[in-house]
Amino acid sequence: MKEEARLQRNQQRLGECFSPFAKRLKAMINDLEAQGFRPRIQDAFRTKEDQLKAFNNGFSKVKFGFHNTSSPEGKPESLAVDLLDDDNPLNPPRRYMILLAESARKQGLQTGILFGLPKVLRNGVEDAIKNHNFGSNVKIGFDPTHVEVTGITIAEAKTGKRPNLGPVSKMMMASG
Repeated sequence: MKEEARLQRNQQRLGECFSPFAKRLKAMINDLEAQGFRPRIQDAFRTKEDQLKAFNNGFSKVKFGFHNTSSPEGKPESLAVDLLDDDNPLNPPRRYMILLAESARKQGLQTGILFGLPKVLRNGVEDAIKNHNFGSNVKIGFDPTHVEVTGITIAEAKTGKRPNLGPVSKMMMASG
């Protein structure tokens, strides 16, 4: 994707997100750009129909998820995005996936890098993130470019609850 189009897409997709979440995503995008990547928000808000298609086609494990949240008035307030490496959207480098997970944690968010992994494999990924070991031959979870909020469940988000995403604490900044 051309740079201007990528930037416009990111801005438009950030507008589909719960505002405090969007601010943290923007910080993640800036962080990844500083590392030489061109992150692109592929998906933010999804309609319930689009989510069901993703589920039926095996791209999601849930029929309603953080991508589907909206305000009581129906305005999109996504609590998740898919943040691809625009230069390698179908096969992101291990370095990108590990840096994405680290950046998300700095913002009090999480990625799908651990999704579907048993504890023993999770430990290897955790060590790779902690030690910036981009060459580590660890198994990556099934949705490593998915970024979502923490602190609430999908069921709570479906009822209208939103996470408390105040200022990023120094503790979060140090956790990466």
